[in-house]
Amino acid sequence: MNTVDINTDLIDHYFTLLKSLSPNSKLELIARLSKSMKTTKKAKEVSLKSLFGSWESEQSAEELVQDLKNARNFNRQREEL
Repeated sequence: MNTVDINTDLIDHYFTLLKSLSPNSKLELIARLSKSMKTTKKAKEVSLKSLFGSWESEQSAEELVQDLKNARNFNRQREEL
């Protein structure tokens, strides 16, 4: 089953559900759907270049690396079989 078939089936199910609404409710639904299509914004692409320099710290890179290494906690326990 491809995407078009799935979308058509979904639309059919929604129509079956919504066809019993009053005319005013249907018009309200149409208005809201139309408004949502006008205001939907596409997701903004974020490049790695835009993230450059976003980390700010008083520590040097070496100090930060050392802190991360010191924070490691190896407590792996092996279970005997």
